[in-house]
Amino acid sequence: MELEVRHLRALCAIADAGSVRKAARQLGMTQPSLTTQLRRIENALGGQLFFRERTGSRPTPLGHSVLSRARPIVADMRALVDEIAAASLRAGGARLCIGSTSSRAVAGWLRRLRARLPDTDTAIRIDVSANALLQMVAMGQLDVAFVHEVEGAPLRRPDGLVERELIAREPQFVALAADHPAARHPVVELAELAGDQWMVDPSVDGEWTGLRRVFAAAGLDPRVVHGDYLTAADLVAAGEVVAPCQPTSRPRHGMVIRPLRGDPLAVRLFMAHRPGAAPAAPADALFADLTASYMEVAWESTAYREWLVRHDGPLPIGT
Repeated sequence: MELEVRHLRALCAIADAGSVRKAARQLGMTQPSLTTQLRRIENALGGQLFFRERTGSRPTPLGHSVLSRARPIVADMRALVDEIAAASLRAGGARLCIGSTSSRAVAGWLRRLRARLPDTDTAIRIDVSANALLQMVAMGQLDVAFVHEVEGAPLRRPDGLVERELIAREPQFVALAADHPAARHPVVELAELAGDQWMVDPSVDGEWTGLRRVFAAAGLDPRVVHGDYLTAADLVAAGEVVAPCQPTSRPRHGMVIRPLRGDPLAVRLFMAHRPGAAPAAPADALFADLTASYMEVAWESTAYREWLVRHDGPLPIGT
């Protein structure tokens, strides 16, 4: 097998993500496909590149050697593609590339940006990895990114990015079945859910680390299973699991959204960009549209609206 740039990109992704699973999600591949590709690369190079551990994948000495050569090649290829894309944009018109982790505010953000910039081609990338999105901003692949940072699980911040904080501490709520005994209460005690099975998506940066920290602080050790949150919603409604969720989440039939007493689990929301204005619009304008979009979904969410009224913020009432 002859190595190609895509193979080197895959190796860098595994090293940066810390696991084949996370890297596969970032690359838009299935985990089995990436695992097979990694085996072929290792066979071609004649040695193991990563130690497979319970907590993820760690480069071997040979892996470190290969990565030290692969990273400059991948970076040079990315720069070449970016230069060609930039030249094309100069010839073909303005373009704005935004990124975001999962958020209901994204739809309104896009709507406002397209109204503000009708002659601009606005593209969006959604990714479970805030770290990957920040790296893409730093490398010039995205103009801005809206991400969340789980409390107690700091993100890897590339040098030189400007951060604009939207919410310093957004509480994370819990999704549970409508017939769950705790669903009768407007605010749920974490201890009421100690006997439940929790589902968390470990591919979301910081999610499992943050939840594990909260359990430890409360002296709890509930059963935890891993899975994506689309699957979790169905299992929550069926009464099989409970799951942390954003306060703006919409409950499905058979499910309710409730805040946790004391808001032990929280995230920081911010927009990141490179210094200076984005090509199509000033960063101030992009952030203003993001803020308006977030406020819109926050106040239309019953559970979050009640929480905001009780806590007198952090958003202006009626905005």
